[in-house]
Amino acid sequence: MTPDRLRAALEGVPDRDWLDVALRRVAVEPDTVGRYFPAAGRRCGRHDLPTAPGWTADEAARALLLAALPADRIAGQAEALYRHGDAAEKRAVLKALPLLPVGAAGAPLLLDAIRTNDTRLVAAALGPYARHLAPDAWRQAVLKCVFIGVPLAAVVDLDTRADPELTAMLAALAAERHAAGRQLPADATALLDRLTIREA
Repeated sequence: MTPDRLRAALEGVPDRDWLDVALRRVAVEPDTVGRYFPAAGRRCGRHDLPTAPGWTADEAARALLLAALPADRIAGQAEALYRHGDAAEKRAVLKALPLLPVGAAGAPLLLDAIRTNDTRLVAAALGPYARHLAPDAWRQAVLKCVFIGVPLAAVVDLDTRADPELTAMLAALAAERHAAGRQLPADATALLDRLTIREA
């Protein structure tokens, strides 16, 4: 996904003029983003965007607001908007991170999201930007998905990043569940099977 694709996907939103004004304003007055960011859902809608799968209108508008900021203000504003935002605003920041020139500066926000039990936040944290997570933190995040019911399909580069340590962690969890008369979710069982075969 790119800002240009999100912009195109937002054609026809309820208040496109508001969004265009907001984007121009935050580019020259970065501190105004704090006023526009929460209003995006009300002004642009919260519906799914057919031409931007996985994105809603408010998420896309918020990502564009962040992308419109001067480059040297993006990381700081993203952190502030995440820290003070509601769940939808936090999720928008997480989903926007891969589109922004912030390097690894947003990684602490992923760690914060992963500590929650909000399945949508955890899923958003394991998108493309999760490449900035250290291997141990990433493995723990994958296990968190298994524990709280986040589909593993949400984890970008899952099979590529999975390693023997994750295999061992999943195997231990499977054994623990089996001893308690329970099973891993089907997608976790399938992942463990794939990894076991790969490492045999």
